[in-house]
Amino acid sequence: MRDFLLFIDTEASGLPKKWNQPYSNSDNWPSAVQISWLIYKSDGSLIKTENHYIGDRDFDIKDSAIEIHGINREYLDVHGKNRKEVMQALADDLFYYQPLVTGHFMEFDYHVTSADFYRAGISNPLQLLPTFCTMLASSYYVRDPSVKYLRLGELYTTLFNEKLENQHNAQVDARATADCFFELLKRGEITDEIIEGQRKLKTTPLKAFKWIIIILISILLVLLISIWL
Repeated sequence: MRDFLLFIDTEASGLPKKWNQPYSNSDNWPSAVQISWLIYKSDGSLIKTENHYIGDRDFDIKDSAIEIHGINREYLDVHGKNRKEVMQALADDLFYYQPLVTGHFMEFDYHVTSADFYRAGISNPLQLLPTFCTMLASSYYVRDPSVKYLRLGELYTTLFNEKLENQHNAQVDARATADCFFELLKRGEITDEIIEGQRKLKTTPLKAFKWIIIILISILLVLLISIWL
């Protein structure tokens, strides 16, 4: 395990139009309206907390999203910061600490955050760092055969036998994700091998697939030409 862990959570303006699109297709991915990250040492000691709202006016917030997290345009006009400023602060922490980046439903947080790096014109440091998802790691605790994974609040209640209050506040959810991670670590449900296993399953960026296909086609053409000659 790395020396530092960064637990991240986002509240977003909505959901993606299509889940299989790269984050560089920023029109497809919602904007973060709130982004929080907490940095811990591997021994579980908290060393830094960041919590920010995005005040840029280049996106609309879906009513369905407001119903979940309660963050509307009026709130962002008062409390929001410039996206580039917030994303640069996150990028600085990612570059400095080189952490294991962890979230609950990390795929969503990864793409929302990456899309905002793209919008801000900042090179995406998440591409260079290992990520980990507590949602994927906790499937052992699912008891309902119709459900594949536990929501964060469900996992928290399962592990600590108490309700997670104030859910869908990114700072609360990031801290709860950290609590769940370290509890699963203590129980032996998270190991270095499991962390590495998730890293190997990390989806190859779609742009990389295009180059792989081009290379394979080129090799195939060379082989066919050599056979014909």
